[in-house]
Amino acid sequence: MYKAIVRPIFFLFDPEKIHYFTFSLIKTMSRVPFVTSIFRSLYKVKDKRLERNLFGLKFENPVGLAAGFDKNAVLYNELANFGFGFIEIGTVTPKGQAGNPKKRLFRLKDDKGIINRMGFNNDGIAAAIENLKQNKGKVIVGGNLGKNTTTTPENYTQDYCEVFTALHPYVDYFVLNVSCPNVGSHAKLNDKDYLVELISACQKLNEKEAKQKPILLKIAPDLNQIQLDEIIELVKETKIDGVIASNTSTNREGLKASKERLAEIGNGGLSGQPIKAQSTAVIKYLAEKSKKAFPIIGVGGIHSAEDALEKIDAGADLVQIYTGFIYEGPSLIKKINKAILQKG
Repeated sequence: MYKAIVRPIFFLFDPEKIHYFTFSLIKTMSRVPFVTSIFRSLYKVKDKRLERNLFGLKFENPVGLAAGFDKNAVLYNELANFGFGFIEIGTVTPKGQAGNPKKRLFRLKDDKGIINRMGFNNDGIAAAIENLKQNKGKVIVGGNLGKNTTTTPENYTQDYCEVFTALHPYVDYFVLNVSCPNVGSHAKLNDKDYLVELISACQKLNEKEAKQKPILLKIAPDLNQIQLDEIIELVKETKIDGVIASNTSTNREGLKASKERLAEIGNGGLSGQPIKAQSTAVIKYLAEKSKKAFPIIGVGGIHSAEDALEKIDAGADLVQIYTGFIYEGPSLIKKINKAILQKG
């Protein structure tokens, strides 16, 4: 029904406007008695064999929602009813910010992809915390951390640490988002020496807490082998808990969309089917070269159960969807979990 009726109607409208309309729709529907039970019965797969224990957390199943969908932690309780094993909120920055000028979200329908240059638009820490206080404990919640666009390079670490400390009581794990192509001056964020400094600063704050939370690093799919070797060294050196591979891509090769259309869209991070192979190759390289020394969450171009199994076979311990959720609908979560069970 989603692909036959809902998606064609949604795709008639501006992607960003329909995103917020969908939020309102799910919120409203979830207030109706029995609707959440219907969602759970339709989409949730409950089976002990799906459980995964990673970095001290027990995931009900290995299928998560990637950051960027629920930036301000507005809908995670309702989204949990669609069968996700975990939901990552954010990217959260210290202060609220409008992000880049609109129009900044574009569908590539023929490619089953999306280009975005949102620019970390979010309402800031305080708003996220207010929403996270409503957590009903239905699902593991991760916090994706970023810096404000106006922050100068010498204060990047301070921004991440501020969000880390404030969100610590409210999320189950953290992700340092250093690979988004849509924020200014992010070159420093890909420098290995700086990453050691950033990770160490967050780990020191973590050690002061009564209960320590896992910290992961989200990397770009565009890294070459030398850069990926540096990531492996970085994980070994800092003992960070894991890696999310991968973020959106700046690569535009092999797209069905015309050069004119791409020029009209302009800059932004590409997600969805076009980056599937690129993301899987990064996962495979990290897993094989490190001899599976650390957990990997695989994300990028998962539009089917087969796509998810491909990521898992490449070395991913968990997977996340976002663009696939928009194109394929909530049944995708159930299909992936069922396929994992069938594979055994």
